[in-house]
Amino acid sequence: MNNAIFNFDPPKNETVNQYQPGSIHRKELMHELDRQSSEIIEIPLIIGGKEVHTKTRNSVIMPHGHGQVLASYCVAGPAEINKAIEAAVDAREEWMSLSWLDRASVFLKAAELISSRYRYIMNAATMLGQSKSAYQAEIDSACEVIDFLRFNAYYASEIYSRQPHSEFGNLNRLEYRALEGFVLSITPFNFTAIASNLNAAPAMMGNTLVWKPASTSVLSNYYLMKVFMEAGLPDGVINFIPSSGKDISATALKNKHLAGIHFTGSTGTFNHLWRGTGENLGNYTSYPKLIGETGGKDFIVVHPSADMDEVATAIIRGAFEYQGQKCSAASRAYIPASMWMKLKRTLTEQISEIKMGDVRDFSNFMNAVIDEPSFDSIMSHLNFASKSTDAKILAGGSGDKTHGYFVRPTLIETTDPHFRTMEEEIFGPVMTVYVYKDNEFEQVLDICDKTSPYALTGSIFSTDRYALNVACRKLRYAAGNLYFNDKPSGAVVGQQPFGGARASGTNDKSGSYLNLLRWTSPRTIKETFLPPSDYRYPYMEGRGDK
Repeated sequence: MNNAIFNFDPPKNETVNQYQPGSIHRKELMHELDRQSSEIIEIPLIIGGKEVHTKTRNSVIMPHGHGQVLASYCVAGPAEINKAIEAAVDAREEWMSLSWLDRASVFLKAAELISSRYRYIMNAATMLGQSKSAYQAEIDSACEVIDFLRFNAYYASEIYSRQPHSEFGNLNRLEYRALEGFVLSITPFNFTAIASNLNAAPAMMGNTLVWKPASTSVLSNYYLMKVFMEAGLPDGVINFIPSSGKDISATALKNKHLAGIHFTGSTGTFNHLWRGTGENLGNYTSYPKLIGETGGKDFIVVHPSADMDEVATAIIRGAFEYQGQKCSAASRAYIPASMWMKLKRTLTEQISEIKMGDVRDFSNFMNAVIDEPSFDSIMSHLNFASKSTDAKILAGGSGDKTHGYFVRPTLIETTDPHFRTMEEEIFGPVMTVYVYKDNEFEQVLDICDKTSPYALTGSIFSTDRYALNVACRKLRYAAGNLYFNDKPSGAVVGQQPFGGARASGTNDKSGSYLNLLRWTSPRTIKETFLPPSDYRYPYMEGRGDK
């Protein structure tokens, strides 16, 4: 029997490959892109470690070339969802009883597989299926996935080592139990890393899961599931079931074994899930834990002391990388009047230079938005702005879905700080600017705080330390991740734990020990060595005499 007490050293973040021309990384990635784009694969459900095929099928297409099919995938109905729940419940006892170190070994091996053998497979699938550039895929489906897996093992070792104080005469222990039931993970299209973490974090703490991936990210998510299995994940610990949101809600939310939901997606969908669990509270063995990261209307507030070129770069990268389809993407900015004319020229010039197109052309800064409903929604906001007397489109404003779902990066100037595109989440490459008087910095901070129901990310640009402190204080609850002199996106695992509150979610901070703690149900155990044998206490002697 191995009685070693094991602790992991703090890991280092995975090195980001740059894919420069002539590099071996670029050559290998291009080869994998050619391979995946030249075939159509069949994707089954995976329930209890077994492939399950259904008659209902959907296709994975390339958003930047929607005439090309990459895969045909099976869709789970209520019967398959119930089977996945049964498989997760059946696997729970053995998985949670396994040493945490053995569970960690599975995910650490998965990290090594992705770092080496599967890096280009994961990146190519994310590029083709989710229309990400090579760099955006590298920081997501390779580096961030690897970081989550490695750092979660380290955080688990920290959590399990935290034990209560014991006095002489007793021994106190804290047992970090898995939740009593299964966890439902509902993952988004925009980050393969989020799909990984929403499953691996609860599983690391001994939970078993039913996984509903977004329909537009099934390809990369399927490869991820295959990596988990190759790493030694036991049957039934994670069950991969692409399905409709309607079916998963109608089936899983009514099951008495539902112990938690790990979610990233729209605020409306999370609200629906929250209401659904409330309506079924009497059915559950325990109160389900609801952990969600939802929408955002992320801001950049610029102080007159800021460096204009730094602001311009933050707006371009923060608003338009991955077509603005990041929960953390900048979509509203507050600019001092003294800086605006020069900044406007810089932004419009740089936006006009931005290339967009197929992910296999590495010179493109932008690619396509994810699907037709997304394209149509973004264009409706741009059409509204183009007709409004309170706003003016300075750059972009157009889209074309003939061959792919392409929307030009768009810059809007408004005279109304509560204009529709300043308040509503668009989830596309749209930045709206409100220009304020230089002496009204504190007032514009108040406007920024009260404009949106969301509170995910934001950034402040200033070289004035007092201004930064004022902004930090006034925007205390406006963002769960606040950046000084940087774009409001790009949180790194282990460095900037991620999550927001208000309408942006439960702020449970993925990329830190805080998220893993949520997937435990602690039990305190006290052992007394010499228990008392008389119920009377010393104070009871005598009759109240001095």
